Amino acid sequence: MIPEDEARKKTGERPNGVVDLDAKRSMVPRSPNHEHELASLVAASKQIASMAEPTKLTPEELDAKKIIYPEMADHSVIDSFRELRTKLTQLARGENQITMITSVCPRGGSTHVALNLAAAFSLDESKTSLLIDCNLRNPGLHDRLYLDPEYGLTDFLEKEVVGIDSIIYATGIHRLRLIPVGRRREAASEFFTSLRMKAFLDVLKRRYPDRHIFVDAPPVGSSADARILSHLCDRSILVVPYGRVLESQVFSAVDALGEDKLAGVILNK
Repeated sequence: MIPEDEARKKTGERPNGVVDLDAKRSMVPRSPNHEHELASLVAASKQIASMAEPTKLTPEELDAKKIIYPEMADHSVIDSFRELRTKLTQLARGENQITMITSVCPRGGSTHVALNLAAAFSLDESKTSLLIDCNLRNPGLHDRLYLDPEYGLTDFLEKEVVGIDSIIYATGIHRLRLIPVGRRREAASEFFTSLRMKAFLDVLKRRYPDRHIFVDAPPVGSSADARILSHLCDRSILVVPYGRVLESQVFSAVDALGEDKLAGVILNK
């Protein structure tokens, strides 16, 4: 097992280092004294802001994988994700909700959007982001982050590892953590319909109140996985690849996710 603080040391092999878009926990105050609560919140914010990264990704590596960062040359890209962050924050109303990102079809750009949206939230020094790779048949987030993880989500759900900390990895991006897929499985839906999966997500929300949680899901048009996951998450975002799908496919995807859970649609050029 790799506890989260040890996982910060395992960022994996990093080879020599681009997709387009249109563990410190919060210290929850327990004292009724207002000044004590305020002091606790300030201390928590300082801890989050100073979260250690064992190895920080370089600008060249971030550019190579098309991951946003404050000093990047094309500010229009990072500004787009910051605008998305603002809208999602408004929808959350102060809560750390779980947001699922899926696409209409394979290679539609949902992984790119999920990663950069999580990176945008981690720019806030008072918050952290947790990204969960639920694309069991075609995982890709660990490769984008130059990671070679030992354990992941499937290992935890099958009780081959004990403790959530053992599957949370530092990413080389400040305040952004990843739960990778783990060993590949074909029967993905069996994992997502399990009571252990629901309990897992519930625990993540309660245990890490300072973290915004993002789920990178398989395409909604190619399997039932995204539809199942949408019921476990607080909201969904649908990524539509420009010029690659029919209008009828988009409407079918929206119906599959449910309009009550759909936070919005992103056009990926």
